[in-house]
Formats: sequence, C-alpha cells, structure tokens
Amino acid sequence: MKPVAPGTVIFHRHRGYGVITHVNLLTGWISARFGNESRTLDLNLSTDEVQHADGEAILFRRSPPDRMPHARLMAMVRALHMAGYEKLYLYSWPKPSGLHWRWQLFTGKRDWMQRPWREGWYGSGADYNNNPVMGWGDAPGSTTDELIHALAKFDPEGLARALGRDDDHTAWFASVCDALLPGYMYSFDMAPMQQNANGGLIEMPPVPIVPVRAGLPAYAGPVIEWPPGWAGLWTRRHEMPMRKPNFTGEPELR
Repeated sequence: MKPVAPGTVIFHRHRGYGVITHVNLLTGWISARFGNESRTLDLNLSTDEVQHADGEAILFRRSPPDRMPHARLMAMVRALHMAGYEKLYLYSWPKPSGLHWRWQLFTGKRDWMQRPWREGWYGSGADYNNNPVMGWGDAPGSTTDELIHALAKFDPEGLARALGRDDDHTAWFASVCDALLPGYMYSFDMAPMQQNANGGLIEMPPVPIVPVRAGLPAYAGPVIEWPPGWAGLWTRRHEMPMRKPNFTGEPELR
C-alpha cells in the first residue's frame, strides 16, 4: 500500500480530489483540504472510503493498534528460540511514570541485572506510540519473520551471540507466550517490593501482566512465574541499590 502522509493526494466520493494535511495513524483519522475550501475536513480511514488519487483504496484496520511493542517482540523471540537462538532474552519494565513500559533485548550470559546494551536493541512504548518501529530498520506492522530478517541484517554479530542452548529459559518463555499472546505482555516490575513485620521479604508474587492494547480486560489467565535465575535476585533485592533508567534508557545505580 502507498504511504499516507501530509501532502498525499486523495480522492473522496463526495468531495473529489484533495490533499491530506494531517495524519494520525494510531486512531485512523486524517484531515484533508478539498478544492477551494479554506477549512479542512476530518475523515476516518476505516469508514469514509478514502482513496489514493489513482483509485487505490486506503485500508485501515478497525481493531485498535498495539500501544506497546512487547507482544510482537515476544513472538519474535520465541521464533528465534525455535531456530536455535536460545540465548536471546527480553526484559521489560515500567517507566517511573507508570504510563509506558521499556523493553530490552540482550544475548549471551543470562544476567538480568547486568545486561549488555547494544544500539537498536532497546526502546520504549512511549516512542512506539509515535513511531511504531523497533529501531533496527524494520517497518511499521512488520511480521515476525520480517522483524527477524531486519534484525539479522541490522546487527548480525549481535544476533550470532544468541546462538546456543538455554533449555530452562526457553521452556519458561514458550509457556509464557502460550498464556499471554497476542494481547498481553509481562513486566519485571520489582518496585512494589513488600516486607513483613520482621523486615523480611514476602513470598515472590506473580509476574505483573499488562495488556498491549486499549480496551482489553484485565489478565485472568494462569499465574506467570518469574523466569529461571530470578529467585536468587529476589531474595537479595533488599540488599541491592535501586536501579533506574536514565534519560538514554540505560540503567544506572543510585
């Protein structure tokens, strides 16, 4: 399909030819000016039968789009695990505001706290809302296979480091994908740590689950356990300094 952007010439069955002046692809609404009219007209790409100037239909899905990329990333990671790239891990955690969630892919040693950072391998749901790409040369709406090929082309050396076996994590991740996809994602949110009256940590709660699209009900599926290697981190959490992301998205100690 041709791109839809400000400046695109369109055809409307009742107004004739016009030019798009504003586009919101998250909602499907555009503004366009027709003929000599001084005001713009708001149109919905799902219902107003807007076409390109050459007659090609402009199609827009009616279902609400993902407001975060985590479910798409989970599907991609699972496919790579099945291809032998089992040392690939997906970490996700909420921003301090709680309105959006960050994500990071990392490879090699499974160390949830000391994760190696590679350019293009991390991002934020806040950025995704305005520019729905992962950041490694993929296009909006890319399929799982297209995401994999784009990542392999963008950073073949980094992806090669994911080759290897991690049976425990791969089994855990597959069960999580079965339970959550396509509408939900997990969050490794350690902020709401609670202690009992003696100062000890309360038993590990389930992994927080978050819907990736607006309008979905609260998650009501099976309990999601923390991934392999997390239990030791949990028991030591109260002895560790807090980690928070800085403005670049990389973690720092405070």
